[in-house]
Amino acid sequence: MADSLRRRNKSSSSTTSNDNNDGENNNMDSADKSAGILSTVLSDDSANLQLLRADSSGFPGSTSTDGASPSADNDSTNNCTKHTAATPTRRMRLEMSPLSVHKDESRLTKLLTRSISSLVMISVFIAILLSGHVYVCAFIAGIQVLLFRELVTVRYNAYFDRIDRTIPLFRTTQWMWFFVSIFYAYSEFVVEIIKSNTKLHDLFEYAQLAPALSFTLYTGTFVLTIATMQTGHIKFQLNQLCWTIVVLCLTVGQLKYIMHNIYNGLIWFTLPILLVITNDVMAYFSGVTCGRKFIHRTFMELSPNKTWEGFIGGGVFTMIVGWYLSRWLSQFTWMTCPTNQFVWMPGSLECEVENIFHEATTYFPSQVFELLPRAIIHLFPNVVEICSVDGDVSNLTACISGASNQRHHHYELAISIVPIQLHAISLSLFASLVAPFGGFLASAIKRAYGIKDFDSIIPGHGGLMDRFDCQMIMALCTWVHYNTFVKLTTVSVAKMLYMYKLLGEDERREFMEKITQISS
Repeated sequence: MADSLRRRNKSSSSTTSNDNNDGENNNMDSADKSAGILSTVLSDDSANLQLLRADSSGFPGSTSTDGASPSADNDSTNNCTKHTAATPTRRMRLEMSPLSVHKDESRLTKLLTRSISSLVMISVFIAILLSGHVYVCAFIAGIQVLLFRELVTVRYNAYFDRIDRTIPLFRTTQWMWFFVSIFYAYSEFVVEIIKSNTKLHDLFEYAQLAPALSFTLYTGTFVLTIATMQTGHIKFQLNQLCWTIVVLCLTVGQLKYIMHNIYNGLIWFTLPILLVITNDVMAYFSGVTCGRKFIHRTFMELSPNKTWEGFIGGGVFTMIVGWYLSRWLSQFTWMTCPTNQFVWMPGSLECEVENIFHEATTYFPSQVFELLPRAIIHLFPNVVEICSVDGDVSNLTACISGASNQRHHHYELAISIVPIQLHAISLSLFASLVAPFGGFLASAIKRAYGIKDFDSIIPGHGGLMDRFDCQMIMALCTWVHYNTFVKLTTVSVAKMLYMYKLLGEDERREFMEKITQISS
């Protein structure tokens, strides 16, 4: 009976196969395409499913998909289960799809590349920092050139066909604008150094020509830019000109005073850079470890990977590092001493160190302790309770336990700090709250033009703009902070002598009379 049923089913299937043979031939191509797509999509899932079946067979009471008991599994399955159980790392890699394994290996390779590149950059930075002020300035000038090239190349690549065919001298005029801006910024800096160094006052006749040369270069570039405009592309060329001006504001305008920071003392150049680096690194690790675990709201749409936890954590760590790093850097005269000389072979720097680099004692506001319970106040180290003697508030001394003639007056906490630490806290706040928005601007530019990195000059990091996006506005903030809260660098004896030499005979006589009246 069973044999007859099998023969009947076989003949029936043969008939059906013959009837549908033409339809199958017609649909062969579409079936192959569908099979290819499905095999691509489901290959990883089927591999994972087989591994899960093998894993499930090792658990008590588990069954296979065909209803067989675990004892029915063959030896190879049991051996595979034992092997993967013995090596959790390999088991995890086996359970990953080939694409996931590739991404994991790519991530590790990229992390290793970034780490090596970071070590190289740190080594180069330290070497240049120790070589002298002139070489640091040359290093910054080279970075400005590369930053400008990366930013203007963004739009140049986006509209290459249109620019190459229709707009003459496009790249030439862009670089001329950059040269004019650099000449103006650096000539003003050189004039400031000449003013502050009495040994260089003989050059003041040449220094007076700097503004005229800057204006001549500006007018020539302005005329050439307008002369190269094409009637059918004026709007496009104006957009390109606006983009060039924005790039100049970022790369030259914000870094205009970074040379002043270097010559005011290398600490005003080094500390802000290290604060931005610290914020960048610690924001990354804070975001990786705690990102979106406490605050689920998106931090910045321009940079979706940024989190509130990373932003806050980076700020906290930056202020801590800034507090101790500034104190450590203030020990070295190479960092704290200003200079006004262009020396190609520098030696050790000797100067009268500013007061902000000397250790001082300050007192924590006693009013704060009045808001706290006594039990909490006594937890603070070095807190001293001050008492009045016999009710006389003019006679204050440290409280003595058991003294009947003493009455509590206030708590006192003396803190030994270097004043530069307070300035470092201010700079740390700016590096944490404002400087990151330079990075967000860079992200917006990359998102607008559909690029991942500005360049590939730094392996694992991209271009210089990818690394210096936050540094430029930080340098400008440092110069403003220094001139506002530390020292007014626009006035000095050397600069007054320089200005005196520019006066005529009558003006010099009047100046001396005024000085005599003031001093008498």
